[in-house]
Amino acid sequence: MRPDEFLRALHLLPIPLHDRAVALRAYVRPTRCDDCQQIGDALNLALTAAHYDELSSTQHLLDAAERLTTRHGTACRHQPDQQRGRGRVGRWAGTSAPLVAATDASWKGRAGGIGYVGSDGHYGLRSRGTGRLDPTGVSRVLINELRAVEFLLSAYDEVPAGMTVLLDSLVALRYLHRWQAGDTGAMPAGYNLRARRWSAQPTLVRLAEAVGQRPDLCFQHVKGHAGHALNEAADGLCHMARRRLDETFDVRPRAHALVDAFLRDWHASLTR
Repeated sequence: MRPDEFLRALHLLPIPLHDRAVALRAYVRPTRCDDCQQIGDALNLALTAAHYDELSSTQHLLDAAERLTTRHGTACRHQPDQQRGRGRVGRWAGTSAPLVAATDASWKGRAGGIGYVGSDGHYGLRSRGTGRLDPTGVSRVLINELRAVEFLLSAYDEVPAGMTVLLDSLVALRYLHRWQAGDTGAMPAGYNLRARRWSAQPTLVRLAEAVGQRPDLCFQHVKGHAGHALNEAADGLCHMARRRLDETFDVRPRAHALVDAFLRDWHASLTR
């Protein structure tokens, strides 16, 4: 279950159940721990029951999830922001300049990475392997360029109005503009629309619907590898995420330092 889906489901719950579900939020994401998986399954079922107005079932399922949590403990769970590959350089949080962000994707062989950075200090990077539902060839790169945009937008509980998003992929940009114009059924060649295990909708379907409802967002092209600070930062993050699949290094301090350096250049350029 994605963060936006979880937040929407919470609105279906009365206050006591709402607060109990929020306390279990860390378990909605995929994990290799069987016990954590059972807790997450119970929570997902509880929210599904709420969707069908079966609040008594929701309460019983939350009871079960809480019992499992008490028995298992929480030591093996990652913190949500670490698990999601997101971070923030705090000193740029209070900037008054219009919000601008850049996204990018990198793919080599069977390893890929996506990344984003915002002028408000938000950033994210995520490694991707080859999945059985992924197409090959140029569509794979395009799909991951678009996944990077969804990764950015899902970082916010509510996407800031008027945000500008920069991409160096003209093909991805055309899809975003088509979706904003209402053609939300358009998908890259080979993109599989089968239901995913952790979401009722595939990533690009969610993205298309979200973008179609946000005409205020501005998607613009930026030339890649041309020295644009935000694009270079996003490029560095997605390459770092891709390399992380084959190399062992502590990615978080490197990502934080990279983003801070490029944001310093970006904000300095605004005052020249």
